[in-house]
Order: sequence, then C-alpha cells, then structure tokens
Amino acid sequence: MTQPDIRVSGPYFLDRHGRQMTLRGVNLGGDCKVPWPGGGTENPSDFSDHRTVSFIGRPFPLDEADAHLARIKGWGFNTLRLLTVWEAVEHAGPGQYDEAYLDYFAAVVRKAGEHGLAVFIDFHQDVWARMSGGDGAPGWTFEAVGLDFGRFHASETAIVMQNAYDYGDPTGRQASYPTMVWSSNYRLPANGAMWSLFWGGRTFTPEFEIDGVNIQDHLQGCYLGAMDAVAERVAGLSNVIGFDSLNEPGTGWVGLPLTRRHLERDAINPLPPPQGPALSPLDGLKMLSGQSVTVPLIGRGEDGKAAVVGERTLNAKGVRAWADGRDCPFQAAGVWENEEAFQAVDITEDAYAPFFAKVAATLRARNPGWALFAEMDPYASIVGRTFPKALPENTVNASHWYDSRLLHSKDYDASTDPAVTSARYVRQMNHFRQESTEMNGGAPTLIGEFGIPYDLDHAEAYQAWDRGERDGIWAKHEAALSAMYDALDQLQIHSTQWNYTASNGNDLRIGDRWNQEDLSIYSADQVEQGKDGARALAGFCRPYAQAVQGRLVEVKFDRATGEFRLTWDADPSIAQPTEVYVAAVQFPRGFELEASGCEAKIEGNKVFATASGAGRAELVLRRK
Repeated sequence: MTQPDIRVSGPYFLDRHGRQMTLRGVNLGGDCKVPWPGGGTENPSDFSDHRTVSFIGRPFPLDEADAHLARIKGWGFNTLRLLTVWEAVEHAGPGQYDEAYLDYFAAVVRKAGEHGLAVFIDFHQDVWARMSGGDGAPGWTFEAVGLDFGRFHASETAIVMQNAYDYGDPTGRQASYPTMVWSSNYRLPANGAMWSLFWGGRTFTPEFEIDGVNIQDHLQGCYLGAMDAVAERVAGLSNVIGFDSLNEPGTGWVGLPLTRRHLERDAINPLPPPQGPALSPLDGLKMLSGQSVTVPLIGRGEDGKAAVVGERTLNAKGVRAWADGRDCPFQAAGVWENEEAFQAVDITEDAYAPFFAKVAATLRARNPGWALFAEMDPYASIVGRTFPKALPENTVNASHWYDSRLLHSKDYDASTDPAVTSARYVRQMNHFRQESTEMNGGAPTLIGEFGIPYDLDHAEAYQAWDRGERDGIWAKHEAALSAMYDALDQLQIHSTQWNYTASNGNDLRIGDRWNQEDLSIYSADQVEQGKDGARALAGFCRPYAQAVQGRLVEVKFDRATGEFRLTWDADPSIAQPTEVYVAAVQFPRGFELEASGCEAKIEGNKVFATASGAGRAELVLRRK
C-alpha cells in the first residue's frame, strides 16, 4: 500500500522524514463545479442534459496542466484542494460511473504530483446541486426523492441563475439575481427537503424507500460510492494525502421546530435573521406541495438592524414541485402534524458523527494512511456548534473562514491600520485552532477556504487594467490578503485559498464561471508580456517555512519592511533540513540572510537550513 507523502501526527502534518510541514495551497478550481465545455452559469440551461454531461476538462484540459501547475508551484504553494463533484462521477444514474472522467481526474492528480504538489480531494457542493442554484449532486437525486427541478423557479422553492438571470442584458449584474444570492437557497424548500432526507430520512420518513433501502441510506450510499470510485483511482498516488468529507453541507430542517420562523436571535440561532422571506419548515413543505404562503419579510429597520419590515407571498401561482404521481414523503410520514418531528435528529451527533465515520471507512479501505478533512455546515462555528465528540483518527479541522463583510460588500477599507485588521482576523481564526485542540486530543487546523473577490469597487481593477494601468491596481486586494496571511502565520494554521480558476474572465457575468463569483487569483485576462495571469500577487505570494527540521516556534513576515523571521526548535535527528520558500516578488533586489543555530544556503527560490545541533534556531531574511 502506498503511504502518503504527508501524514497527520497529532496537531501536525509531517513528511516522510519527520519534518513539520506547513500546507499552504489553493483550491483548484472554481469552475470544477460545472460541466465542460459551456457548462458555466454564464450560459442559459434547463439542465435537460444532466445525465449526459461531462466534466472532463475541469479544472483544465490535460495538455494545459503543466503550465497551470508550474505557475501554482512557482507562486510557492505546495498543496492543492482539488475539486470534484458527485455529479461529475455519477451523473448518468445511481452506480453508473463516468469511467473516462475518473481516468482524467486521476491524470490531473498524477500531474500535480509531478510538480511536487500534495493533494487532498474535495467532493464539492453548494446548496445541493446545479438545479437548485449551486453544484454537487446529480440531477437524478431530485428524481429519486420525487422532486421536479423544472418547477423550482415557478414554485419559488429555489433561486437558480439560469432561471432568474436575463441573458439578453449585457450589463453583467442584475437586480433580479444579486451577487451571493445563491446562498439563500440553503433556506429555501428544495434544499430543505434534500438535506433533511440526506441526514434524517430514516427518522423523518422511515417508510420512504428505494429498492428496499431508506432514502437516507440510498442518497448517502450513492455519494460514498462515487467517492470510493475516485479513491480507487488515486489510491496508489503518494501525493494524495486525504479527502474532504463534503464541502459546506446544508442542514435542511434538521433540529428546527416545524413552525419556527427565524425572526430574531434565539437559542436555536443566535445570529440576526437574514434578509428576505422568513420561512418555517412547514412553510417550505407547503410550497413544495403547491400551496402559496404569506410570510414575514426581514429587512433593515430604522436602526439599521434586521427587523420584520412587511410580508411576502411565495408560490402565489400554486405550482407543485413534487413530480406528477409523487406525494410529499414528509406528509405521508405525519411530519406536517408534528411540531417536534425535525428535532428528533441532532445534526452534530446523529448526522455528522456517523457520516464522518462512514467517509473515513470508505476512504481507508483504499488507503489507510489518508487523512479525513472534516467539514460541517458553513454556519456551525458562527452559531457555536462544535465537531462531534467522537471523530475518526487522523481527522483534520478543515473549516472555512471568510471576511463576510468584504465578501458581500465587495469593498475593503485599506485605510485601516493593517495590524488592526490582522488582529481581528487572528481573533476570528483562533476559534478554529482552539477547537482543534479538542479534536482527538489535538488535530491540525487547515482553513480549507478563504479569499477575496477580485471585482472590488464595481470591478475598478479590471477597468484600470483595460485603461492600460498596471501599477497599484491591486493595492486593496494585496492589503486584504496580506492581513489574512499575517493571521495564518501568527496562528500557524494551514490553508488553501479560494481559488484558482483556469477559465476565469474579467467579465462580471463570467468570473469563476459560477454564479458570478470572482475570487480567482489567476485570470487569462491578466496574461500578457511580463505578467503570468496573477492577480494581487504580492498579497498571497510570500515567504514561509514549507518544512521544518524540528518544531516551529514562530513565523512572521512584514510586507512593508520586507523582513521575514523564522524560529524553530531544531531536531538534528531529522535527516532533512528546514526549507523556506522565498518569494521573489517580495525581494525584488534580493535579500540579506542571517542564520543562528543552523547553517543556511540559498538554492533557487528556497533557503535550506541544517541544524547545528539541538535547540533554538532562527533564520532572518531582509529585503535589500
């Protein structure tokens, strides 16, 4: 059995020599959520071809792989969170795997290894599937439970760009489909039904079966089967270090009282209610069954805080989202009359805990050395929910973090003292590191996603680029990213930035080819003489210790002064030296090197430092 090049050991990632590793990477890539070619949300679709689509070519055609992977490696990244989706593997139907895609995907992983990039594989999803406004699950999963996704728009049970967007309007952004509106689908009925069945079908709908198997076990079993098909193909590749459990899973109606509407902070959800219609689970069930509902509308009160500002009637046309001849399984199970029905399942201990165990068992049947990069829903940490008490061994806390105000407002106040911003980020990210200390007695923390939108200030940088400007157009982006990496360094947290999209475009309708998001650190529109497609390179390309001959004590980089300082407790019994990546963009005229407790040498874009003996060692790089 092939052992991974990097393994989990308590709170550390270690390489084969026992060196402490820092995993610093990027998600590859944002367009892996959609089929190739032409599957991006910038193109209209009714999803009628969902059983015959292909994802071969995502993240890029194989003949382009070397150029992209060399660029990523050259920027100093050593890790990829490599995306795939359930739909890519099993779009044709349950148990029908796309063998050509599996061959292609394994070839991409193999190529990454040739470039010295470690890989953990992310089975990605957002709001269940493309047909419900996101990506992930195959279209036949809706058919399996009895939903007709062709009726989601008319019944207002999901917001889908391909239905809500006017493709004849050349302006890019539209009020009918605001940016980031896709995430509101987590609160809408199509998602509510699918996630509730995925996590709690045995409890909520015990008699709902497919071929003698409860719907929960059917859906989870198919998902795990698709994951196993990928795992089988890459089990012999040593650069694969593990798999994500499932990207940002939804919770559906699990844990909610049947008639609860989120109108204010409460014990169930201490967050302010989100703007828009406030739906209870029963409201959602009625909408799916063709009933109109009138519900409170959340907006901004006079004090600027969330408040009820009126009412809205949804599914006014009375469109039924269940397919002809299919009844609501929740109604058949008596859920409609049971206020506490959805509270019979605890999302953490009854749903996530057994799911993590199943994922780990599936993966480790192929390679026992793989780590489980565990994720809960995107709101778990915000509302104070923690990981399950019992976790598989070698589990990594792979939670996500974003500056939510920056993400939604697309504005960054660069006038704020960078130290103040970094300190705020440290306070927020430290929550994850502290939580990791309680996981299996200590687990690594890897922020699986963080990043910034590049269309800040109404895409001012793109407009400046088109005017021929090059200097300073990414200043805000660089400042924001720098503050984030300062926090990651201080907390010694691993990370994979969101994201690198090979097909990204500056057009506001295109972006990362998915729901008008535009967070790619690369765009072909930025490729020209002397420019390799990077956006805000100085913000994310910076020195760091990739491997430490011992245990890391402190790492700090001051982008303003150009000083990098690394301190570690050296262990000369480890045969290989400390390796520091040196980012040329931060040292345009070179650097001065000071070494204490070690002997250092420069080779290419790295500094190698070999311990003189046991004890404290230090490297300092200063910009000339």
